[in-house]
Amino acid sequence: MMGNRRTFTAAAVGGAALVTVLSGCAGGTTVSPASSGSTAPTTSAAAKSATTTAAPGTFTDAQIQQLCSDMEAELQNWRTVTPTLGKGGLNILVGSWATANGINLLDLAQHRDRIDTAMAASCPQVRDGALYALEIPDLASGMVGF
Repeated sequence: MMGNRRTFTAAAVGGAALVTVLSGCAGGTTVSPASSGSTAPTTSAAAKSATTTAAPGTFTDAQIQQLCSDMEAELQNWRTVTPTLGKGGLNILVGSWATANGINLLDLAQHRDRIDTAMAASCPQVRDGALYALEIPDLASGMVGF
Protein backbone atom coordinates (compact mmCIF):
# COMPACT_ATOMS: atom_id res chain seq x y z
CA MET A 1 0.00 0.00 0.00
CA MET A 2 2.82 2.38 0.83
CA GLY A 3 4.39 1.82 -2.62
CA ASN A 4 1.19 2.97 -4.33
CA ARG A 5 1.16 6.16 -2.27
CA ARG A 6 4.75 6.91 -3.21
CA THR A 7 4.05 6.32 -6.88
CA PHE A 8 0.97 8.51 -6.73
CA THR A 9 2.83 11.22 -4.81
CA ALA A 10 5.72 11.20 -7.29
CA ALA A 11 3.30 11.39 -10.21
CA ALA A 12 1.36 14.20 -8.54
CA VAL A 13 4.51 16.20 -7.82
CA GLY A 14 5.77 15.71 -11.37
CA GLY A 15 2.39 16.66 -12.79
CA ALA A 16 2.19 19.74 -10.59
CA ALA A 17 5.62 20.86 -11.71
CA LEU A 18 4.66 20.38 -15.35
CA VAL A 19 1.40 22.28 -14.89
CA THR A 20 3.30 25.11 -13.22
CA VAL A 21 5.68 25.39 -16.16
CA LEU A 22 2.91 25.16 -18.72
CA SER A 23 0.61 27.63 -17.00
CA GLY A 24 3.38 30.16 -16.68
CA CYS A 25 4.00 29.94 -20.39
CA ALA A 26 0.45 29.81 -21.64
CA GLY A 27 -0.35 33.46 -20.97
CA GLY A 28 0.53 34.49 -24.50
CA THR A 29 3.30 36.81 -23.46
CA THR A 30 6.70 36.76 -25.00
CA VAL A 31 10.00 37.10 -23.25
CA SER A 32 12.40 39.64 -24.64
CA PRO A 33 16.15 39.38 -24.12
CA ALA A 34 17.35 40.93 -20.89
CA SER A 35 19.31 44.15 -21.17
CA SER A 36 22.95 44.15 -20.13
CA GLY A 37 22.03 46.05 -16.95
CA SER A 38 19.44 43.47 -15.90
CA THR A 39 19.81 41.52 -12.71
CA ALA A 40 17.92 38.47 -14.00
CA PRO A 41 19.44 35.24 -12.68
CA THR A 42 21.07 32.80 -15.05
CA THR A 43 21.75 29.13 -14.57
CA SER A 44 25.33 29.04 -15.81
CA ALA A 45 28.30 31.11 -16.85
CA ALA A 46 27.54 30.33 -20.50
CA ALA A 47 24.33 32.34 -20.29
CA LYS A 48 26.22 35.34 -18.94
CA SER A 49 28.66 35.22 -21.84
CA ALA A 50 25.84 35.09 -24.40
CA THR A 51 25.18 38.80 -24.60
CA THR A 52 24.23 38.75 -28.27
CA THR A 53 20.86 37.44 -29.33
CA ALA A 54 20.40 35.03 -32.18
CA ALA A 55 18.24 35.71 -35.18
CA PRO A 56 14.65 34.58 -34.74
CA GLY A 57 14.49 30.81 -35.08
CA THR A 58 18.13 30.22 -34.21
CA PHE A 59 20.24 29.88 -31.08
CA THR A 60 23.71 31.17 -30.33
CA ASP A 61 26.55 28.72 -29.73
CA ALA A 62 26.70 29.83 -26.09
CA GLN A 63 22.97 29.14 -25.64
CA ILE A 64 23.25 25.64 -27.07
CA GLN A 65 26.36 24.88 -25.02
CA GLN A 66 24.49 25.95 -21.90
CA LEU A 67 21.57 23.67 -22.81
CA CYS A 68 23.96 20.79 -23.47
CA SER A 69 25.66 21.34 -20.12
CA ASP A 70 22.38 21.66 -18.23
CA MET A 71 20.98 18.54 -19.88
CA GLU A 72 24.14 16.53 -19.28
CA ALA A 73 23.85 17.34 -15.57
CA GLU A 74 20.33 15.85 -15.53
CA LEU A 75 21.01 12.63 -17.45
CA GLN A 76 21.69 10.51 -14.36
CA ASN A 77 18.48 11.72 -12.75
CA TRP A 78 16.51 10.85 -15.87
CA ARG A 79 18.04 7.36 -15.93
CA THR A 80 16.84 6.67 -12.38
CA VAL A 81 13.24 7.92 -12.63
CA THR A 82 10.50 6.75 -14.94
CA PRO A 83 10.52 8.20 -18.46
CA THR A 84 7.27 10.04 -17.68
CA LEU A 85 8.86 11.95 -14.80
CA GLY A 86 12.02 12.46 -16.84
CA LYS A 87 10.02 14.07 -19.64
CA GLY A 88 8.60 16.50 -17.10
CA GLY A 89 12.17 17.30 -16.11
CA LEU A 90 13.09 17.83 -19.76
CA ASN A 91 10.27 20.32 -20.15
CA ILE A 92 11.24 22.19 -17.00
CA LEU A 93 14.88 22.29 -18.08
CA VAL A 94 14.13 23.55 -21.60
CA GLY A 95 11.58 26.08 -20.31
CA SER A 96 14.03 27.44 -17.74
CA TRP A 97 16.84 27.56 -20.30
CA ALA A 98 14.67 29.37 -22.84
CA THR A 99 13.44 31.88 -20.26
CA ALA A 100 16.97 32.59 -19.00
CA ASN A 101 18.13 33.20 -22.57
CA GLY A 102 15.23 35.39 -23.69
CA ILE A 103 13.92 32.85 -26.17
CA ASN A 104 10.29 33.27 -27.23
CA LEU A 105 8.52 30.30 -25.64
CA LEU A 106 5.56 30.40 -28.01
CA ASP A 107 7.84 30.26 -31.03
CA LEU A 108 9.87 27.48 -29.43
CA ALA A 109 6.71 25.48 -28.70
CA GLN A 110 5.73 25.70 -32.36
CA HIS A 111 9.20 24.63 -33.50
CA ARG A 112 10.34 22.11 -30.87
CA ASP A 113 12.41 20.30 -33.46
CA ARG A 114 14.93 23.19 -33.42
CA ILE A 115 16.14 22.02 -29.98
CA ASP A 116 16.69 18.51 -31.31
CA THR A 117 18.50 19.74 -34.43
CA ALA A 118 20.77 22.10 -32.50
CA MET A 119 21.69 19.48 -29.90
CA ALA A 120 22.34 16.82 -32.55
CA ALA A 121 24.87 19.18 -34.11
CA SER A 122 26.48 20.49 -30.90
CA CYS A 123 26.38 17.64 -28.38
CA PRO A 124 25.12 14.41 -29.96
CA GLN A 125 26.26 12.25 -27.01
CA VAL A 126 24.18 14.26 -24.54
CA ARG A 127 21.20 14.20 -26.90
CA ASP A 128 21.52 10.43 -27.38
CA GLY A 129 21.78 9.93 -23.61
CA ALA A 130 18.57 11.89 -23.12
CA LEU A 131 16.78 9.95 -25.84
CA TYR A 132 17.81 6.67 -24.24
CA ALA A 133 16.88 7.73 -20.68
CA LEU A 134 13.53 9.20 -21.71
CA GLU A 135 12.73 6.47 -24.24
CA ILE A 136 11.84 8.91 -27.03
CA PRO A 137 12.85 9.02 -30.71
CA ASP A 138 13.82 12.71 -30.61
CA LEU A 139 13.79 15.57 -28.08
CA ALA A 140 10.82 17.25 -29.73
CA SER A 141 8.72 14.16 -28.93
CA GLY A 142 9.40 14.58 -25.22
CA MET A 143 8.54 18.26 -25.05
CA VAL A 144 5.04 19.48 -24.37
CA GLY A 145 4.00 22.57 -26.28
CA PHE A 146 5.10 25.04 -23.61
